[in-house]
Amino acid sequence: MTANSQTDAARHAEARRLANKLWSYCHVLRDAGVPAVDYVEQLTYLLFLKMADERAKLPVSLGGVNIMPTGISWQNLRGVKGAELETTYQHVLTELGKQRGMFKVIYGNAENKIKEPALLKRLISDLMDTETWVQHGTDVNGDAYEQLLARSASDQKSGAGQYFTPRSLIAAIVDCMRPTPEDTVIDPACGTGGFLLAANDYIRHHYSELTPSQRMRLSDGSAFQAFELVRGTARLAAMNFLLHGMVQAGNASPITVTDALASDPPVHASLVLANPPFGTKSSISSIDEPDFGEGDAVSNGKTRGKKPEIAYSGRGFWTSTTNKQLNFVQHIAKLLDRNGRAAVVLPDNVLFEGGAGEIIRRRLLKEYDVHTMLRLPTGIFYAGGVKANVLFFDRKPASDQPWTKKLWVYDFRVGQHFTLKQNPMRREHLQDFVDWYHCPDRAAWTASDRAKCLTYDELIARDKANLDITWLTDPGADDALAALPPGVIAQEIIDDLQAALAEFTAVAAELQPADEID
Repeated sequence: MTANSQTDAARHAEARRLANKLWSYCHVLRDAGVPAVDYVEQLTYLLFLKMADERAKLPVSLGGVNIMPTGISWQNLRGVKGAELETTYQHVLTELGKQRGMFKVIYGNAENKIKEPALLKRLISDLMDTETWVQHGTDVNGDAYEQLLARSASDQKSGAGQYFTPRSLIAAIVDCMRPTPEDTVIDPACGTGGFLLAANDYIRHHYSELTPSQRMRLSDGSAFQAFELVRGTARLAAMNFLLHGMVQAGNASPITVTDALASDPPVHASLVLANPPFGTKSSISSIDEPDFGEGDAVSNGKTRGKKPEIAYSGRGFWTSTTNKQLNFVQHIAKLLDRNGRAAVVLPDNVLFEGGAGEIIRRRLLKEYDVHTMLRLPTGIFYAGGVKANVLFFDRKPASDQPWTKKLWVYDFRVGQHFTLKQNPMRREHLQDFVDWYHCPDRAAWTASDRAKCLTYDELIARDKANLDITWLTDPGADDALAALPPGVIAQEIIDDLQAALAEFTAVAAELQPADEID
């Protein structure tokens, strides 16, 4: 074993130890009514405070600086207990939420959800105070936090899985897109921040000699922009960036807590990496009272629960729809700068829905170079029943001729059997696709068992410009399934049923009268 591999193994082992230690308290709080995703959020508040305290004690030569506002510190929490601890903790959260930058993103509207002071005291004394977090370094702390996020995403009751994209998939997509120090990388629905973290990591590992201006772009937030609708998820992404060393605690945050669909983008992207939230309907129930801006978000007159569904006007979209994934496709198309490129995870229904879906697909094929689609296997997402694809497309200058000449479809779904626990998809499973994608000359791509090419004329001739393109069959499917563990078979059946239900729901929504009330 080489010195580097020994170092990596030690780092991973230490990250696993920290993650296990942090997660061990999740079960204690779950019994007290705090779900997994809320537990990670509460850990985020405390971890930021503890690390800020440690940093303030470092010599200036090692980066020591006090970033906390006057009167707020970790010591405020260590010296009290009982009802006084509960009151002091909420005061700390409120005061930090009034600050700017990363403070605002992490602590904005923060609430203490640990209602038992004794449990809060255990987290402070037995968990946070028993580790010196700064000494672990960003690799260990970041890896440990990522493991926490993955574990909370697997808690189906919390629904946190919809904000977490499998890291193996993210790594493969980023390896395909090859971000550079000159790119402006944007994720309009960042979740816990995986795409931007992977892009930042790729740049730093592949560009060892950066110019001063490139280093500045990577550190001041101009190279990366993230948008997230749900404040609780945004604070997890902010902490994820912080622990990975992507941003400093006292700096401006690269994350904007807003509905990215509600207004024109403040900047344009040379690279968009995104996995917009699954589900077909858009609502405003998850945002902290957004300021949509006049004429941007309008109710379509329907209601779902207590909040109205919304469509977006004044955006120059190709068509109006309440399907949020179709709106994200339109938004990302507008978000790209000329010659910008995008890789977007989209569910199957975006490929075949009629009405607005057909209009959007035809415009995208004509005005953009939609060159590649990766059909993903089932069983890889924490949100159950998802059948999804990665669509790769580039923005081009205006032209009378369609920009899409050929769409290559790479089917990595048929014959693949993954589950989150027994047989998770790993990065190496996608290596053949990444190698194929990086053929030096796209014109030299050739068809294979998994790759098929359709011309622009063939695409628009399909009913409704349907991009749900299949041609593979798995002749040994029955034998292959029989050899799988019963748990894997059961999960595949569940995924297929949930995906079918989602598709039926999408069709029903298209058929529903516009004035009907849910």
